[in-house]
Amino acid sequence: MLELRRLRILHALAQHRTVAATAAALHLTGPAISQHLAALEREAGVPLLEKQGRTLTFTPAGRLLLSHAEVILDDLAAAESALAAAAGTGGPATVRVAAFASAARQLLPRAWAGPVSLRLVEQEPDAALESLRRQEVEIAVVHSYSLLPRDIPPRCDERPLLADPVWLAAAPALSGLSDGEPARLADFADRPWLVPSADLSCYEMIQRACGAAGFVPSVVAESADFAVLLALAAAGAGVALVPELALPAGPLGVGLHPLREPLTRKVFALTRAGTTRRPEVLAVLDRLERAAAGFRASGS
Repeated sequence: MLELRRLRILHALAQHRTVAATAAALHLTGPAISQHLAALEREAGVPLLEKQGRTLTFTPAGRLLLSHAEVILDDLAAAESALAAAAGTGGPATVRVAAFASAARQLLPRAWAGPVSLRLVEQEPDAALESLRRQEVEIAVVHSYSLLPRDIPPRCDERPLLADPVWLAAAPALSGLSDGEPARLADFADRPWLVPSADLSCYEMIQRACGAAGFVPSVVAESADFAVLLALAAAGAGVALVPELALPAGPLGVGLHPLREPLTRKVFALTRAGTTRRPEVLAVLDRLERAAAGFRASGS
């Protein structure tokens, strides 16, 4: 019979990748981890792991058992959480959330108050998904652009939050448009461009959008902070594409223009399958959904 604690160790090995890191995470010794994994292989009756150089990789049977272990452990966590909530013995729950900067600024403050405590870490979507995979957070708030879809990891549940339109930001003298007048992206092929840092997916979004319009943008400034890009746009340094969620409050000093060929950023929350059924996680997802609806209703 397969032992539950050894399934936990197998699952932890998949998250932490090495015996040493797994041992540190579980507060065990490396030899103890190796002994438990060897015992699990004897219980399974087939090899679960194999050495490739200095690392361990999962065999096909190991990957199969891991997929079942994930279901079992998620179901167990959901059952424990539901029982604790029903009995009133769970104490104040805390849910860990990873969110990209503009979602952390606009949505998390609206979702903060409630019976479930939040712990926030600001991370770009790729890092947030890795934190979710490693079970360092329960919820990852991420985004994908209509021109740049994002693959959803296996065994994850998705909660849509909002559709975030992308605006062209430019000083009137540079755009030749009145505020709010739709912009044709190809008309800005010869303008200087202000773009996010090259390691961000927002940078790739601009490259694809401009490429679809038939040109490569001439970049004069890069910044990870959309507020910096907007300040430079207001100074006439260039033009920028900015998602609505990233717009700061108050006067911007720059013209904003919807695109004639709309570009949208989908914002959504991801949880590991099974985790979604935990009452505290479900409560925070509901709060995030209401926060997104409030942001959209307020138009800010």
